[in-house]
Amino acid sequence: MPDAIFAHPLLAPVYDAFDGDRDDLAAYLAITGELTPKLVLDIGCGTGSLAILLAQRGYGVVGVDPAAASLEVAKSKDQGRRVRWIHGDATALPAFHAELATMTGNVAQVFLTDTDWARTLQGIHAALRPNGYLVFETRRPAHRAWEEWAADVAPVTLDVPGIGPVERRLEVTDVSLPLVSFRYTYRFLTDGVVVTSDSTLRFRSREEVESSLAANGYRVVDVREAPDRPGREFVFVAQRSPAVSRS
Repeated sequence: MPDAIFAHPLLAPVYDAFDGDRDDLAAYLAITGELTPKLVLDIGCGTGSLAILLAQRGYGVVGVDPAAASLEVAKSKDQGRRVRWIHGDATALPAFHAELATMTGNVAQVFLTDTDWARTLQGIHAALRPNGYLVFETRRPAHRAWEEWAADVAPVTLDVPGIGPVERRLEVTDVSLPLVSFRYTYRFLTDGVVVTSDSTLRFRSREEVESSLAANGYRVVDVREAPDRPGREFVFVAQRSPAVSRS
């Protein structure tokens, strides 16, 4: 089940405001320009920020997300109805024969077990054409991002258009590596409503990610820096092999 931050009908509409400028998407737009796909699958598309940018540039785009509330926000921004939106996850995708699949926003870290991660990679593999690409980012464990989160306890208050002032607080609730759990608390100041969202992420090493990709039918083509966050993340560019290797 998706976390409340994506799935709650009060939280999904304020997600973009708190997410801020999506400087990270520039790298995905650049990589898409390098690969020149006809069809892109945006896995865990959330509120559709990348999917809509890609569609505006003339690519065919399918946005996939298990959080219905986030998809409703995405659809409301897709004024030209250029994107095909799918409510679901990557484990049951049709064989789109897409040339590229993307996972932005560290979506790869929400898969906590090896089984769930493998099923996701296999589902994307089945939806790609042979030699299609999978591009995604994941935080470097050595950077220990959770320590920055734990130190940044000051609340953030934004006046969200159409909603009013909203206060957000972040609390790291558990560090049991490779898993890190945290809680966002949102207070809607106009009416005093409080909604919390609990999340857990898995921090995989570069070696773990590369091994899992190889085991599920991909060849790692490149591992890059995230241009907007140097030293903090890995950006993986992997290519689908013709068939998943079973050992």
